[in-house]
Amino acid sequence: MPGTPGRVLLAKPRGYCAGVDRAVQTVEMALERYGAPVYVRKQIVHNKHVVAVLENRGAIFVEEAADVPEGAVVVFSAHGVAPGVREDARRRNLHTIDATCPLVTKVHNEARRFAAQGYDILLIGHEGHEEVIGTTGEAPSSIYLVDGPQGSDKLRVRDPGKVAWLSQTTLSVDETVQTVAALRERFPGLVDPPSDDICYATQNRQAAVKRIAAESDLVIVVGSQNSSNSVRLVEVALDAGARAAYLVDDAQSIDPAWLSRVSTIGVTSGASVPEDLVAGVLARLADSGFTEVEEVEAVEERLAFALPHELRRDEAAQSR
Repeated sequence: MPGTPGRVLLAKPRGYCAGVDRAVQTVEMALERYGAPVYVRKQIVHNKHVVAVLENRGAIFVEEAADVPEGAVVVFSAHGVAPGVREDARRRNLHTIDATCPLVTKVHNEARRFAAQGYDILLIGHEGHEEVIGTTGEAPSSIYLVDGPQGSDKLRVRDPGKVAWLSQTTLSVDETVQTVAALRERFPGLVDPPSDDICYATQNRQAAVKRIAAESDLVIVVGSQNSSNSVRLVEVALDAGARAAYLVDDAQSIDPAWLSRVSTIGVTSGASVPEDLVAGVLARLADSGFTEVEEVEAVEERLAFALPHELRRDEAAQSR
């Protein structure tokens, strides 16, 4: 049943996850240390507001290393890059700073290890996603992409008895579990990664939205359309019982018609969404009469990552 009129269920955790915070700080520190422009290959994180703020500070976002002037500073995004990209940067004498999320780096390491041991690797993920492209580049002859449970049907591997799976870090936990189950039906000896590949922040936010969805007439997910983990939150909210769920970039993206005959609204955000965008959505809802805010926390996040070693190394060199 709908709850108290005008109620907002605010899912926690929210704001940047540790990997996104590290990536954004990396660009900010690079601009401070080396001055503008600092080039960034691809969007540093998948949030258009974050990208716009960094552009205003002097960051230039490019598609490939070939778009960066020789000898310039370039930051690799949080989603990771294939070895070929690093080689292109070396050939162009670029000063590279690697902001790849350490959790993505872990998947890259697992891909190389499985490939070296002669395994075929079933990579669960979405075709064309930057993270999938980067991971595949670590062992292109050994990796087969699987996009959802239905993707297992047509797989052909070299040795069905020597198969392992990995996953993109920003997937739906539930769908990944279903996909692994389907793969294991085809390949009973399927080997698991040594630890869960799905990002802790992705899992935490999905757990939080599940807690609020069944009580919500409407769930608003704050995040950009190209953010995989944000898109997954909409799907998870609907699967968990929300009557409607929408992805919005910011408060201005909220359609007033959504709020008609609604008494309880759930609000959550993707892992690359700054706090001020969530605050703006809450203010917009308050203006529409949704003034009672109840915070619902699934788990407290305390994880932090060190800045890329290139920045730490340069800092040490400058202090000598």
